Amino acid sequence: YVMLLTLSPYTPRFRDRVSPPGVMIRPYLNGFTIAFNVSQPNTWQPYVDSMHHFLAAYDDKVQEEKNIECVPGQYFIQGGSDSEEKKACQFKRSLLQNCSGIEDPTFGYSKGQPCILLKMNRIIGYRPGAGVPVSVDCKVQKGNESHLRSVDFYPGNGTFDLMYYPYYGKFTHVNYTSPLVAMHFTDVQKNSLVPIQCSLNGKGIINDLKSDRFLGRIIFTLSIGK
Repeated sequence: YVMLLTLSPYTPRFRDRVSPPGVMIRPYLNGFTIAFNVSQPNTWQPYVDSMHHFLAAYDDKVQEEKNIECVPGQYFIQGGSDSEEKKACQFKRSLLQNCSGIEDPTFGYSKGQPCILLKMNRIIGYRPGAGVPVSVDCKVQKGNESHLRSVDFYPGNGTFDLMYYPYYGKFTHVNYTSPLVAMHFTDVQKNSLVPIQCSLNGKGIINDLKSDRFLGRIIFTLSIGK
């Protein structure tokens, strides 16, 4: 009991061995295969509904009410005690442009051009990229590279801006919403299983560990029928 009293509920005592971040995708319904037929809305509507549900917290009005505008390109370092509530930077879904679900409420699924969101896992105190924004790229993980001909990234050039870091923990960073990178697969081979690997790139990032498919990268399959 005495030893427990020495622990802080806000930050871990030891953070010298924190691993680089893992990543996750949305939508995530039944595993890491996103399969649908463009001509059958019932096959892609669940993905669309999942995207809208996930992005509800990123609505522009919600972000404007809860969070503040920050200075891009630099870490948002906040002082004060560990128990002091920290401010969070706005991440509006409109930043995702063609993958925001605003202009195209089907996120491209109705056209066979699906949007997939990539999110870095939260690590208290972590400053990714050592001062340079971490970027994302995607490629065919195994097979014919020509099956993936075009991917657009949002926002900007597909980077996680430094202003969203560091993260101070759920007890004090209560309104924190993780930054996202949207990947818009605008030209993927139809009627084929296309295994795709999307990776983080930046200083201190590990994305080639064979024993962990989520550390710094993620592998999923697209199967788009006509």
